[in-house]
Amino acid sequence: VQLQASGGGLVQAGGSLRLSCAGSGFTFDDYAIGWFRQAPGKEREAVSSISTSSGRTYYADSVKGRFTISSDNAKNTVYLQMNSLNPEDTAVYYCAAYLGGPEIATAQASDLGMYDYWGQGTLVTVSS
Repeated sequence: VQLQASGGGLVQAGGSLRLSCAGSGFTFDDYAIGWFRQAPGKEREAVSSISTSSGRTYYADSVKGRFTISSDNAKNTVYLQMNSLNPEDTAVYYCAAYLGGPEIATAQASDLGMYDYWGQGTLVTVSS
């Protein structure tokens, strides 16, 4: 199982970025993919997740209304569209795969320990 995150970069406050998470080695549309982030000096935290078969999503309160997660199962890729970025969004963003079944419960979606495989991070820097 491999996950490859990409799309990070430097953007000004108010700008947008789209992150991609490409998966391989597993049946992509049978499982859930989550996005997490870790800012300097802080713990890794959940951002969003999607159950790729049903499309059910989870968003952290801090990103609701600004970020949108989606999946293209034909391309084995999950996207995170990030709009209205602010400096507090600066972090390394990671994607992870939950292989416990086609759905991840909302209560579990933010639990880092529920995810089985992690990709390398992609750095997002938002300047003020």
